[in-house]
Amino acid sequence: MIKNISNLGDAALYCDFGSEVNKETNSKVIRYFKSIREKNIHGIDNLTPSYNKLIISFDLKNTNFRKIKKIIEDLDANETQPETPKKIEIPVCCESSYSLDIERLESKLSLNREKIYENFFNKEYFCYMTGFIAGMPFLGDLDKNMRAKRLETPRVKVPKGSVGLTEQFANIYTFESPGGWNIIGNTPSKIFDETKKENPNFINPGDIIIFKEISLENYKKFNG
Repeated sequence: MIKNISNLGDAALYCDFGSEVNKETNSKVIRYFKSIREKNIHGIDNLTPSYNKLIISFDLKNTNFRKIKKIIEDLDANETQPETPKKIEIPVCCESSYSLDIERLESKLSLNREKIYENFFNKEYFCYMTGFIAGMPFLGDLDKNMRAKRLETPRVKVPKGSVGLTEQFANIYTFESPGGWNIIGNTPSKIFDETKKENPNFINPGDIIIFKEISLENYKKFNG
């Protein structure tokens, strides 16, 4: 499954699963991620999965690159039983004050907003990874007729909860942050909860996401 294992600085290595970005490759990354996490390998500090890579950070006081590399090479990730994907429904309000880039997308995609939202909501999304800002999920895959490039000039502030599209992915901004994704709505759901130390992410790699459109009235009810 792993094509190459290389050092990443003094106290980390990365496992390369290839250059393709798709569910099949990412599922291999997730399987190794979960297998290593379950085994609680001595010296490993942190695991960071991405589309097609897995970064493993370790404590040089307890281990080293050679030892961790050998453990990974000998690991049979197939021993880890694949979990049934968790399905999560995310409410999204597309009222004009939240759909900041819908007009831009109408122009770039040559689709009217009704068709854009129809395409967006009538689909299940796969969580490839979380990152960039804490808990932000990268969700694929958008249909080819829904893929648009980032904003030419990124925003200094993208509101928390914003749902954005870029290329083949959708995402959700877990905090107010700079960003250049095309914003089509906002969710009242808390996607990252910093008060939960064990698992602050509401969405994790491998989860299946379904977006559901809600009215502004229902959006406001989520926040009391």
